[in-house]
Amino acid sequence: MVAEFLTIRNNTSTPIVLKRIERFKAPEQSQGDNFTTLARNFTRVLTNQTRTNETVAAITDQTHPFDEVKDLDIHVEPFTTKKTERRAFKDSDKERMRLTFEVEGEKHQIQTPVPTSESATMKALADHPKHRFTGIYVTPESFLTVFSSANASAWMGELRDDTLLSALSIPGTHNSPTCHMAPPSVRCQAVSPQEQLKNGVRFFDIRVQPQYPDKPEKDELILVHSVFPISLTGNKYFRDLMKEVNEFLEHNPSESLIISVKREGTGDAKDEQLAQILHRHYAGEGSRWWVRPKIPTLGEARGKIVLVRRFNLDGELKKEHGGNGWGIDAASWADNTPNATCPSGELCIQDFYEVQESTNIEKKIKFVKEHIDRASHVHYPLGVVPNVQESRKYPFFINFLSASNFWKTDTWPEKIAAKVNPAIVDYICRRHKDDDGDCSTGILVTDWVGLDGDWDLVRAIVGMNAKLRLKKN
Repeated sequence: MVAEFLTIRNNTSTPIVLKRIERFKAPEQSQGDNFTTLARNFTRVLTNQTRTNETVAAITDQTHPFDEVKDLDIHVEPFTTKKTERRAFKDSDKERMRLTFEVEGEKHQIQTPVPTSESATMKALADHPKHRFTGIYVTPESFLTVFSSANASAWMGELRDDTLLSALSIPGTHNSPTCHMAPPSVRCQAVSPQEQLKNGVRFFDIRVQPQYPDKPEKDELILVHSVFPISLTGNKYFRDLMKEVNEFLEHNPSESLIISVKREGTGDAKDEQLAQILHRHYAGEGSRWWVRPKIPTLGEARGKIVLVRRFNLDGELKKEHGGNGWGIDAASWADNTPNATCPSGELCIQDFYEVQESTNIEKKIKFVKEHIDRASHVHYPLGVVPNVQESRKYPFFINFLSASNFWKTDTWPEKIAAKVNPAIVDYICRRHKDDDGDCSTGILVTDWVGLDGDWDLVRAIVGMNAKLRLKKN
């Protein structure tokens, strides 16, 4: 079932006006299309990619509408939602629409549903447009959300320096480098960390195992997921990942990347040994790492890697920064929790992951939504937080969309993501609360974003930073 009438949400700071609706018949599927679909699904089987969403044929200049409504004047003010009296379809809910909006004298078009599984960049009909927009269309609800488009590689550059990093809506990935050929219970990502960064991800969740824990002069940290290496083709290393991260930040100095580091794997390595390796070889003085134990502003964090430390420190590092330690302290992290604040006070966590049966996925989705609401209610101040104690008043809200059950194939990471990710896209796009603060989503830590070019969830999260551009105090 598809909702009968079109609803439009304007999540930008600019009024938009719907001026025209064109309707197009659903294209007939040919035998060639059936073969393509079969081949695509076979490829997914071979690569553990089981999502079966099909693409929608694009409307070209040669495609003629069977129905057209001109001279509309449907105004949607900034940060408001309007349910229109215009039908989303006329004869069949498989029809396509092309919508034309006017924004400060410019015309912009979007097709719904979008012609690929990606969120759609609206087509500007001017040669040098002042505005750029992205649209996400929730088909069952006939609901279009319009976001201001940001350069995915440098979206932080559009926000003020004096914005606290914890105030931002930040897309993240869980077990970020697990994009390699691996058992389905180990692999959590569709694309490489490099692709994630290019498409807007700004939080990495990294698990490492010191290869030579008793030799602090060696820097080898093996990337792992629990006790498993992340690739069946041989060990992958933190050093190589950091080369990619440093290269990205070198080319995009407006950006910051939060990295959560945790010790996992086999062997008898200790947290304190990991701390020494990171301090000595990666995040020491003169590096681009932010290791102060308080939340920075975006200006302080630009071009830097912000360390969220999920490991304990040795005695010397505990003395850093006036005895407040080294890195943002997440060493004590409540296990399998729907909502808990770390003892440091700087992180509020939703990390419920024990989904024993696929029927429990709805419970996980509920916890994710509730944590988005907690983040959204907070009013963040502008400016540098003077000390660790003040920093605790404005924590990071870290919200894991990931979950799994090793023993159940239908609760492996990709299967969970196939249900959780669309549900949260829908929630972000259609959500409205009267008691919202800055409307931040917090940090949403995801699995399998970017599969088949689908970055809707990342685009929606980044789009929720629009209100921060207007913030004055």
